[in-house]
Amino acid sequence: MSAATPDQVRKAREQLDAHVRETVEWHFNPDTGTPFWLERAKTYKFDPRKDVKGFDDLKLFGLFEDEWLRGGPVRRWVPKALQNKPIYVFETGGTTGIPKSRVVVDDFRIDYEMFSDTLPEKYFPKGANWLMLGPSGPRRLRLAVEHLAQKRGGICFCVDLDPRWVVKLIKKGWMEHLKAYQEHIIDQAMTVLSAGHEVKCMFTTPKLVDALAQRLEKEGSSIAKAGITGIFCGGTEMTSQWIRFTIEEYLGSDVYIAPTYGNTLMGLAAAEMPTAADEYKIAYYAPQPRAVAQVVEFDNYDKLVDYGKTGRVLLTTLTKEFFVPRFAERDEGEREKPTTKYPWDGVSGVRPYHEFAASTTVGVY
Repeated sequence: MSAATPDQVRKAREQLDAHVRETVEWHFNPDTGTPFWLERAKTYKFDPRKDVKGFDDLKLFGLFEDEWLRGGPVRRWVPKALQNKPIYVFETGGTTGIPKSRVVVDDFRIDYEMFSDTLPEKYFPKGANWLMLGPSGPRRLRLAVEHLAQKRGGICFCVDLDPRWVVKLIKKGWMEHLKAYQEHIIDQAMTVLSAGHEVKCMFTTPKLVDALAQRLEKEGSSIAKAGITGIFCGGTEMTSQWIRFTIEEYLGSDVYIAPTYGNTLMGLAAAEMPTAADEYKIAYYAPQPRAVAQVVEFDNYDKLVDYGKTGRVLLTTLTKEFFVPRFAERDEGEREKPTTKYPWDGVSGVRPYHEFAASTTVGVY
């Protein structure tokens, strides 16, 4: 992708600053605001509604602590203006201890509609049916991918996976059980693909792409021969090395793979399909102004690293349903320059934050 012009960057920043002001006003206004933030505002030495004039002013809040999202009452996160809406709750983590919870009304639909606009129709044709091969409740993925398929005029076939059980199997060293569980998941996927449902698009994770491709190869087929033309893929093992191998060995030129970086808190950061010309680098761009991904210095989260340099990923979520300023993710990566398509910073080479990496179980599904 070509580099953004200074004018494009300036306009995107102006839009972000305006969105920040609107979001902060909403969450801290006594009439519309979020109970958690209204209560917390009483402890501040500043007035969020007056003193936050743009994105840089979010530093006044310090860092968001993920412990705030563990445990209830969960309605303290529902803005007053949305209290009478149907509320979903999605979880992230929870293999050990209390998971983080996020309340949602429509954000998951909006996030995936925005992502839909980034998909090339040649490979993700409108009206095509989808296979969702990954975790469902209490995560948002099942509902979100199903909405994505419906938004594009298709029907979604879902195969569930429980990542918390997978983590337990790994930690107990029950690798025979782990393999059997993975085979059980792939069995179901093969059944859907062989049933004449005209599935052309798929969401899954790197490990399941590998497992599905290997099973198809054993049966003298391939992902492309099974009718799949587009794969929306996300997961902790989405590396340049993996994507290169997958494209060269499993997908060829007939299948498009759209890597994503996202979570229940932020939404979905999109990336173009990596190419050999760019050494298969995967550069993710958050859906500004609703979410912002920054790459900051390891010892100073107020300072961005230079372009191309490594730092910790700092996420900010800015929607009417959810305000999370400056959340230090469990990831690190390299800062990428704005592009004409995404005239704001991106992040590449995403991997577990080095201080946590040894204690993090990754690639579980």
